[in-house]
Parts: sequence; C-alpha cells; structure tokens
Amino acid sequence: MATPANEINTKPSWRRYEDGHQEWESWTDKIFAQDRSHKCPTYVHKTPPCQASCPSGEDIRGWLAIVRQQEKPPSDLSWQEYAFRRATDANPFPSLMGRVCPAPCQSGCNRTQLESTVGINAVEQFIGDTAIANGYRFAAAPPLSGRRVAIIGGGPAGLAAAYQLRRKGHACTIFESNEGLGGMFRYGIPGYRVPRDQLDAEIQRILDLGDIEVRFRTRVGVDVQVADLERDFDAVLWAIGCQSGRGLPVPGWEGTPNCVSGVAFLKAFNEGRMKVTAERVVCVGGGDTSIDVVSVARRLGHITKTGHQELPETVVHDGYVAHDAALSAAAEGAEVTLTSLFVRAEMTASEHEVHDATYEGVTILDGVMPLEVILGADGRATGLKVADCRLTNGRPSPVEGTERVLAADLIVSAIGQGGDLTGLSAFDNGRGLINADKFGQVPEHTGHFVAGDIIRPHLLTTAIGQAWIAAGSIDAYLSQAEQGRRPKVDVHHFNLLDKLAEVKLTPKPFDVEARGDLRGTDDGNWAIHNYEDRSSAEVIAQDELFLGHFNYHVQNHRQEQVPDAQVVLGHFKERVIGLTEAEAIDEAKRCMSCGMCFECDNCVIYCPQVAVYRVAKSERTTGRYVATDYAKCIGCHICADVCPTGYIKMGLGE
Repeated sequence: MATPANEINTKPSWRRYEDGHQEWESWTDKIFAQDRSHKCPTYVHKTPPCQASCPSGEDIRGWLAIVRQQEKPPSDLSWQEYAFRRATDANPFPSLMGRVCPAPCQSGCNRTQLESTVGINAVEQFIGDTAIANGYRFAAAPPLSGRRVAIIGGGPAGLAAAYQLRRKGHACTIFESNEGLGGMFRYGIPGYRVPRDQLDAEIQRILDLGDIEVRFRTRVGVDVQVADLERDFDAVLWAIGCQSGRGLPVPGWEGTPNCVSGVAFLKAFNEGRMKVTAERVVCVGGGDTSIDVVSVARRLGHITKTGHQELPETVVHDGYVAHDAALSAAAEGAEVTLTSLFVRAEMTASEHEVHDATYEGVTILDGVMPLEVILGADGRATGLKVADCRLTNGRPSPVEGTERVLAADLIVSAIGQGGDLTGLSAFDNGRGLINADKFGQVPEHTGHFVAGDIIRPHLLTTAIGQAWIAAGSIDAYLSQAEQGRRPKVDVHHFNLLDKLAEVKLTPKPFDVEARGDLRGTDDGNWAIHNYEDRSSAEVIAQDELFLGHFNYHVQNHRQEQVPDAQVVLGHFKERVIGLTEAEAIDEAKRCMSCGMCFECDNCVIYCPQVAVYRVAKSERTTGRYVATDYAKCIGCHICADVCPTGYIKMGLGE
C-alpha cells in the first residue's frame, strides 16, 4: 500500500536497516553483536560539515546550541549576547552575512538527509539584528602591543582583519580609496539587500574597539608609496579587493560609451549618483553581480527625454557627475534582459535570486553567448548580437543559425572582476592579482600579507576567512614566532578546555614530582577523561549519526517582500523579513549538533549495565554531560548506536 502524500512530508523516512539485512556484513560487526567486547566508549569531538563548508570557519554548531538554549551562557551574559559573541569570534558581520551570504554551510548540512537544511543564515541574521537592536559591543580589546599594521582597503577583508588584529593587541591604520568603509558591502550590493543602517552599525562596532585609524580617499601606489608604508608600519596587509569589472571580449565593446561594467554600474547606484537607467538594458553574466545589476535596473527605470548629462553611462564613467534627484519622479519602467552562457540550473547566482529577478520582470536568456556589440552612426551601442551556445570543456561555441540582435541602450558586462594595481606592479602576479601562500603571506615580500578578492575573486565569507588567517600570520610575524602548521580542518574550533575554564572547571595542574609518572587515570582531576578532540582533522558525516532519533521538523523560512513586475519601479524596501525570536529558537532546535553531545540522554537511558551516567551538575558543561563507569561497561556498543550526534565512539581499549 502506498504511503499517503501527507505522511511522506511529516513522518521520518530514515531507516538504519533495509529489508533482507539479517546478517552482519563484516567479522568485526559480528563481534559487536555479542554480549560484550574489549572496546569501551570514548567521547570524540569532530567538526560538523556546516562549519567545514563555511569559508569563514564560524562555530555554527556552537551558536546554534546557544540559541536553542542548550549551551548556557555565563551568568553575566544573556543568551542573545552570548550567541553574538560566539558568532563574531570568526565573523564580525552577522547581520550582513545572514542576509547576503549564499550559505555554503547549508549545502553541507547533514539535516538534508531527513528533510531540509537548517536555516543557518536566517538564525545568523537574527543574532546580528538582535545585537544591533540591543547595542551589544565586542569585548574590550587588550592593551596595545606597540606594533601598528597598515591595512590597504576598508572592505570586508580589511575590516575583518582590523577586527582580528585589534583583538590581538595591534593597532591598525586602514587606507581606503573611497569616501566610506565597506567595500563590496557598500558599493557592490544594493541597499535593499544590505540595509545601510545595519552596515554602518557593524562597521562602527569594529572601530569602537579603538586604535583603528582610517584614512579616506587615499590610494596606496598613487597618494602613498609602498616605501612609506614599510617605513612607518610594522606589517602591511593588502585587502584592496577587485573593483575593476571585465569588459565583454567581443568586437565593438572597447571604447563604446554605453557599454559599462557591472561593478561600475552598481557603484554609481550605491553612491546615490545614478537615479535612472536606460530604456533597454542588456546585462551579460549569470552570477550574483549580474542579478543585482538587472534588479537595480528594473527598480530605477528610465526617462524618455535625456540630454548627455542624464545618460546613465555618463554618471557611471565620470565618477563625479550625478543625476538630479527629481529625475526618478519621472521614471518609467525599463526593459531589462539578462543573458548567461550557462543554462539556468547551472548559473552561479543563487536559485532564489534568479527566481526573484524573473518575478520582478527581468527576461532571462540562458545558454546564450554574446558575439558582437552593434554600433550606431553616433558610435553608441544599439544592440548586442548573441547566439545560443554549447559549452565544451568550459568554452562556449555558437550554434549556427541562432544568431539574433537584442536591442539595447545600455549594455552591462558582469562576467568577472579584476584588481587595480596602479603603482603596485611589484605585487602584480601577471593576472592583476596578488599571490598568497597558505598563511596569507605575499611570497618574496617579507612583512606583506594579503586577503580577499585580490587573491582570487570569490565570496564575501571567503575574504573574511582569509583575513582571519592573515591576521594570525601577522601576529606571529610581529612576535617573531614560528608559524604553526595549519590544521587539516581550518576553522574556529570548539575548545573543551576553554569551555571548562569559562565555567570554572579547569583541570588541576599536574605535578609530576608530587604524583609520579602516571601514564593513565580514570578519576584524576588533572585530566579530561575519555575525551578526544579530532575536530582539526575530521569532519563528521551523516552515516556516523543515528538519524532515527530525529523527527520531521519543518524549516522556519524567512518571509520576503519581493515586488512583482508591476510595482518594482522605485521599490527599494528591504526584501527579507527576519525570523522572530521564537522562530529563531525553533530553527536552531533543528540542528543535529553533529560531532558534539547535545544532551539527549539516549546513552544513559539505553545502557543495559547502567555504566553511562550524567556528570554531576556542579561539574557539567557542554561536551562533558555524560561519562562512563568502566568497571560496569561490557563494551556492548549500544550507547554508540543510539547517539544521534555521533559523539560516542567505541574506541577506548584499542
């Protein structure tokens, strides 16, 4: 009999054993099926796949445990502020990243084996917005080390590096070529995706750490020379990003006034200079930048009568010319088309962003390649010749007979970005970027470090993670310490010793002269018993969990206010409506706490020998909730079988 449709969506579907599995498949499993074995349980901490998939390396499982009310805060902090502190140890922008990060962490979430991913970025936005609303600040920075670091670029990487360096005791000076901090947050992403009050609040919180100087409208290599930095600072971090857009590699593009890059288009809009666009806009891309371009174009619209100063490309190219604010009042809808080499399912832009753009009235032509910019008698583009294409080893080739011309008054290229290394040729690797080793050091340039898109254009979260690595390397360089080996799983790991210290349960010092050479103990208060930390080397997979423990739990989705094609003109309200506190807590409860005990009591309840027991409340904390009496344990492995999080392993005794 078929399962009713409503039950498919509400009942657990995971099974440990399939029909016909009456025999153990391996000799080792047959041993475990008996009464006892020589192996006893040990508690093994591993990194969850969400955290391993996060380029910033955030302790996602940790702050979800705090939001779900499982991990308790210190007595002087609310759980909301404690979650904020844990989240921002790796990434100082929870409010912003919760909105715009494409959430590679969610792609790795083991919960997808049951129904759907945990809404990690939705909970992160809640943490960030709550912190701003309540005025939470970072913990006070330590005393100054006497060293000062020059940070070139005040975007996500530069600001994150300043944050991490100041927390290590080093003063910083940020050299920013624009009039405001934020980089791509401010100049590359529209305000309806990154609200400017949230952006300003999260930047100001970093500056409030103190001893972070900012020099605006200053370009290193032009206004300030590298030699000046090397003379005046103890180390230099290059975080200049990639602010130059790539043009289309087709005839007619070069020098045509109404052909502009997506980066320049968005910068003109985000600076408030461009109030209207053209009647017919064609954007070539397929990534997130191109989606922002076409969404902005639909919101701006066009005006019918334009002089030279009103043409959008005049504003984009000039950098100083601005539209009169009154122009937007006369705007009419723009016809906007997005073309992509890739079919829709393979476009690099997130699926929901592509859907929203279509809903807003953008025409998307996928599997299409540009061939030529068609020019009019006045030298301006009148259209873009395109054709359907086939991709062979990543290279497109046109399908004969599919050529056509898309009429256009403005053509935007959003096919990639590059760095501007004017005056910095010594650092150019030949591709307009700066090389970096695994520690974020610039090879052959002692005292110079690099982070962010100037290494390789990627995600904002990647730039923030690189800034953390570079800050650690700078700290080692300034203290003349040897660089430690970076772990295989390079993230912000949960540390049980730090947690024990937080709750005043630090193990007692071990005095070898007083106690003798003890090679092992199961009750000494100077050791953490039957615990192993493999988090720096292993990521826990779903087949190590007991998925049968978890019931169907519907995901708490954020609501969105996406305007349709009829009302999109002039619609600049934020689209995402954040979760309520109750929704955020409920969503955090969907986390399966992969690789770390979440205090479900299964091992205590199912142990037939009463060998597994809860640690006394006065000695209990995250990661130390249960222990084993090895005088009673017979090695039946039931506790490991029923552990939902994979925290218990039958390894002790090997």
